[in-house]
Amino acid sequence: MKTQDQQDHSLFLNRGLSWLEFNQRVLDQAFDHENPLLERLKFLAIVSSNLDEFFEVHMAALRQQYQSHQMTIGPDGMAPKDELVALAARIHRQVEDQYRCWSQEVLPALEAEKISFHRYYELPEEEKKYFSNYFREFIFPMLTPLAIDPSHPFPQLPNLSSNLIVSLEGEGMHSDLAIVPIPTALPLVLPFSCSDHQGKYQFVFLESIIREHLSDLFCGMTIKGSHLFRLTRNSNLTIDEEESDNLLHAIEEELRHVSHSAPIRLEIEAASPEFIVKRLLPLFHLHESDCYFFKEVINLKQFLPLAFDLDRPDLREERFSPTNVISLSEEADIFWHLRKRDILLHHPYDSFQTVADFLGHAAEDPQTISIKQTLYRTSTDSPLVSSLITAARNGKQVTVVIELKARFDEAANIKWARMMREAGINVIYGLSGLKTHAKAMLVVRQEGETIRRYAHLGTGNYHPATARIYTDLGVLTARESLTADVAAMFNILTGVSKLPEMKELILAPYVIREKLLALIEREVEHAKAGRPSGMYLKMNALVEESMIKALYRASQAGVPIKLLVRGICCLRPGIPGMSETIEIRSIVGRFLEHSRILRFENGGEPEIFLSSADWMPRNLFRRVETCFPLLNPDIKAHVEEILEWFWKDNLKARVMNRDGIYYPRSIVGEHFNVQQAFIEEAQKRRRNVEKTDLLF
Repeated sequence: MKTQDQQDHSLFLNRGLSWLEFNQRVLDQAFDHENPLLERLKFLAIVSSNLDEFFEVHMAALRQQYQSHQMTIGPDGMAPKDELVALAARIHRQVEDQYRCWSQEVLPALEAEKISFHRYYELPEEEKKYFSNYFREFIFPMLTPLAIDPSHPFPQLPNLSSNLIVSLEGEGMHSDLAIVPIPTALPLVLPFSCSDHQGKYQFVFLESIIREHLSDLFCGMTIKGSHLFRLTRNSNLTIDEEESDNLLHAIEEELRHVSHSAPIRLEIEAASPEFIVKRLLPLFHLHESDCYFFKEVINLKQFLPLAFDLDRPDLREERFSPTNVISLSEEADIFWHLRKRDILLHHPYDSFQTVADFLGHAAEDPQTISIKQTLYRTSTDSPLVSSLITAARNGKQVTVVIELKARFDEAANIKWARMMREAGINVIYGLSGLKTHAKAMLVVRQEGETIRRYAHLGTGNYHPATARIYTDLGVLTARESLTADVAAMFNILTGVSKLPEMKELILAPYVIREKLLALIEREVEHAKAGRPSGMYLKMNALVEESMIKALYRASQAGVPIKLLVRGICCLRPGIPGMSETIEIRSIVGRFLEHSRILRFENGGEPEIFLSSADWMPRNLFRRVETCFPLLNPDIKAHVEEILEWFWKDNLKARVMNRDGIYYPRSIVGEHFNVQQAFIEEAQKRRRNVEKTDLLF
C-alpha cells in the first residue's frame, strides 16, 4: 500500500474553515423544516452568536499575527494572511445563507403564526403615539449623540455595540456626521401593548423608534439619513501572570480595556451610501473585506431570548423532565449509594440536581471534613457556589480552584471568587500559565475511625443551566484508587507538588498526550498481530497535529476508527493509503454535544475513558485536564450502548468527506434521532425510578 508523506499540508484541514463548517451545520438546523419554528429561530441566533465569538477570538488572533508579521504556518500550510482571506470569503457566503434563511423561510413562517416584527413607520397610529411617549420618557434620556469632527475625539464604541450613524445638514455645522449609540439597557425588540391579544405577538425594533425621533436629538438640523452599524472588537486577554502580583486585579483591568480594543469587523446596512462606509472603515482601521452588509435585521442573536421565552410551546421542542438516577432517603443518603457502586450521570437526560445534591448534602453533613472543587464556568445564581459557602460557614475546610481566565466568563468568575473568599473559602486561581479546565469535586468524610473520600468527575462544567442543553457524562464514585488520584490532583493545583504516580487519573498537560499516543499505538500492535482492534472517539474538536498523525498511522495499520467530532476536525478521512479506515461524523441537534468519550478495542478487552479534554493544543499542553477509565461493568455497558446509539443516528448525523464537507447520512430503515431516543429512554427510566434504589 502506497503511503503519503505525513508532513504533506494537504493531509490537514484548516482549523478556522473547519469551525465555519460546524457553524454551517448549526445553520442547517435553521433550514430544517422538521425542527419546530422557534427552534429554527434559536439556531439562527446561535449562528450569529458563534460568529461573534469567532471574530472576537480567532479572527482577532489571526489579524494580530498578520499585523506583527508573524509567518506562523499551520499544519494545513496556510499563513495568517491567506487564512484571513479564505475565512472572510467563507463567512460572507455563510452570512448570505443565514439572512436568506431568515427573510425567505423563518420570518414568513413566524408571520404565519401571528408573530411579527415591525418598523416604527409601519405601526398603527395608536401604537405610534404609545411608542413616541415611550421614547421621550424612557429612551431619550439614555441617548448621547456624538459628533464626528476634529474637535470631538472619535467615540470609543463598545464591543458588539449597535449604533446609528446619522448624516446631517444645516447652517453653522462643524460636522455632517454623528453617531447615536443604541442603549444596551433596553431590548432591541419591544412588544406592542396589544401583543398576545387573539394569539398575536407583535414587536417593534428599538432602533426604528430612535430613527423616527432623531430630530429631537439634532435640533435645527436636517436629517439626511441614518444607518445602523455594529462593531466587533478583539476580545483576547493579554496578561503576563508571572509579572502580575494580583491576578484577579490584573484580569479586571484587562477587561476594562478589552471592550474598547482593536476593531475586527464592521456590520452595516446594505442600503448605506458608499461615502458612509468609506468614512467608517478608516476610522476603525478596517478594510473592505472586514465589512459585512445586512439587508434587514442586524444581529440575529437578539432573537435568542424570544426563541426561549415566547409563550408558544407549540412552536418549540416538547419539554421534558430529567431523571433522578437515585432514590434518596434518611436511611440511604447519596454516600450510602456511592459506597455500594459508582453512579453514571448522562446530562441532560439525567438530572444535574444529583450533582447539586451531592455537594449540598456534603455541605450540611456533620461527617464531612473538607470539600474541594474546580470551577471553570457556572451560572449567575449557582446553587453549587451557595453550597460551598454554606459548607465554609458550617466549619468545613473548603477549597475552590476557580479559573479567572475562562473566556467570556472572567467577570462572573471574579465576582464568585470575591464572594467565596469573603465566606472563608480558600480560593485558588490555578497554576501559572495553565487554565484549569478539569471538572472535579472531592468530598472527605470522617466515618467512625475511617477517612473516606468521594468524588465527582465529568466532561462538563458545574453549570446547572448549560447542563440542561449540553450533553455530558459524569461519574460519582467512592473508589479509593480514583479518589486518591483526585486528591493528588488538588494538591498539585493548590500547593507545590510534582506529579505523583497515579493509578487511574490521567492529567494534562503532564502525561495525557503520551498516554493517548500509547493507547493508539497499542491498537496498531493489536491490528498487526491480527487481534481485534479499533477506536471510537467522541470529542468536540480534533486539531492537535501529533494526535492526527497517530490516527493516520493507525489507519494505515488497518485499525478501524470511528470519530464523532461535533465541531472542528482537521483530519481528512478516506484518503487512499492514509485514512481509508477512518469515518468521521458530527451530530448537531437540540442539545449541544459536549461529552468526550474514548473507546479502545484493546484486543477484545475494551477500555473506555471519559475526559474533560478535546484533542487540541490548548487542551493537551496549556490546560489542566482529566481523563479517567470506567471500571464498573454496568457503567461500561451503558456507555457502550450510548456510543452505539450515537452511531445509529441517521437524522441529525452528518458524514464528513475528505474535503471537510459534511453531508446527511443515507437513511436506511427506520429514522433514528439519537437525542430524542435518549429523551424517550430517560422518561421510561423515570417511570421506573421509584421501583429501585439505583438505576445503574
